[in-house]
Amino acid sequence: MTRAFDIRPLRSGAKTLYIVLGDQLDPGHPMLDLISRRDDAVLMMEVARESRRPASHVQRTVMFLSAMRHYATWLGEQGLRVEYVRLDDPSNTQNFEEEVSRAIERFGPMRVVVVRPGDHRVTSEIETACAKLGAELEIIEDPHFLTTPAEFSDWASGRKQLTMEYFYREQRKRLGVLMDGGKPAGGEWNYDKENRESFKASPRPSAPPEFTLSAITRDVIELVSAQLPDLPGEVSGFNWPVTRAQALECLDAFLRERLRRFGKYEDAMWTEQRTLYHSRISAALNLHLLSPRECFEKAIEAYEKGAAPLNSVEGFVRQIIGWREFIRGVYFHEGRGYTERNGLGESGNLPDMYWDGNTDMACMRDCISSVVEDGYAHHIPRLMVMGNFAMLAGVEPRQVSDWYLGMFVDGVDWVTAPNVIGMAMHADGGVVGTKPYAASGKYIKRMSNYCENCRYSVNARTGEDACPFNTLYWDFLIRHRERFAGNHRMAMVMKNVDRMSGDDLTEITVSATKLRTDLSIA
Repeated sequence: MTRAFDIRPLRSGAKTLYIVLGDQLDPGHPMLDLISRRDDAVLMMEVARESRRPASHVQRTVMFLSAMRHYATWLGEQGLRVEYVRLDDPSNTQNFEEEVSRAIERFGPMRVVVVRPGDHRVTSEIETACAKLGAELEIIEDPHFLTTPAEFSDWASGRKQLTMEYFYREQRKRLGVLMDGGKPAGGEWNYDKENRESFKASPRPSAPPEFTLSAITRDVIELVSAQLPDLPGEVSGFNWPVTRAQALECLDAFLRERLRRFGKYEDAMWTEQRTLYHSRISAALNLHLLSPRECFEKAIEAYEKGAAPLNSVEGFVRQIIGWREFIRGVYFHEGRGYTERNGLGESGNLPDMYWDGNTDMACMRDCISSVVEDGYAHHIPRLMVMGNFAMLAGVEPRQVSDWYLGMFVDGVDWVTAPNVIGMAMHADGGVVGTKPYAASGKYIKRMSNYCENCRYSVNARTGEDACPFNTLYWDFLIRHRERFAGNHRMAMVMKNVDRMSGDDLTEITVSATKLRTDLSIA
């Protein structure tokens, strides 16, 4: 029987071995202009350990492997020699470094070429494999991104604080994006103040496109279920783009149907409404099935045609050329030890509810269930619900970062580490943010309808029925009182802590300690 995916490993030598990683599936990949179809070969690898450390959501693994197989098939159609190591190949070591070493031994290449990986560990493993076998390694910059690590470091050099807003404005000027001469279109750089509305009634956004599973995807689901049966999450609702055509369909549907309301409601949440007016293109972007340039150019075109307001388009553009590029720049600028930072000195364990959503907290239950079922949540549930709770509860940052890396389909180390270690957990010493994104239950009530159907009282600070976010929020401020005393952005809220009586402080501390014990955090 002919299999849906039938690229077999090659055994002959090659002058240059080009490694294509699972998040580098760019139709304009720079190797396409460099490779000799007669003398060179492309190496792609399915490695089980990449799904086990940290534990990867089953949909994340399926998406990566299916997209890789579709891309490898396309490369073969372009006449390239593809050495593709399957998950179920009997000789597969299931170890990334060993698979690179094995390929070098088979091919005996004069050099190995790879586009800069988005994970320091992967880079180290490729370097080690090449060094052990004496193969020359060339790492080339990734043209998918708009700023190289060196360019970001040049911008960051000498600055006391790496402020994303300043980086974003320079990006706008440099790229000529949403500019009116030397000034920003509409007269403002940032329309955040217009983008913080919540819903007054249940929203009715259009759903993302639904895709028929290809034979390749069906084979991958069957393979992953057999080879990696213990991966977390559910696979039954898999509906992620795994080809360039599907990724474009997702982008175009967002621009056509949801962009015009995206800005106004980009921070809002609603029970069992996971997409709302968001794009859901981050996974396709991080796989390189979409380019950032085509995304922002199409959004600007919608604005120029009157199909979307400036506040929505600017908010979307800021995420693409501002935040996304800034976060990647921080990852490489701060270096290989960044993921181990723990600036607040936290040591708690990640609660079990993060794996199954089993909790009486309506907000956490809904947001975590979204991740378990779909591998997705938009940026506010990620930051202000799940991330905020972990920070307030005192969970060790690396455990949180590993959970985000594995459980979200768009998880890649360059984007996950700074967003979690820096932004969500405030564990990087203030590199990403000058203040922690800490909030009580009042924020969640303002931006969602979660509190309407929760057994806890969002108005109570302590007691059996008090919102855990409230208890942990005030305990967090008390625990780090001295640390935040000199932070001018925290001055107002810290004055509220200073006004508390000794009995109030004790009551909050005791309640928070019990809560962390009950959740097996402490």
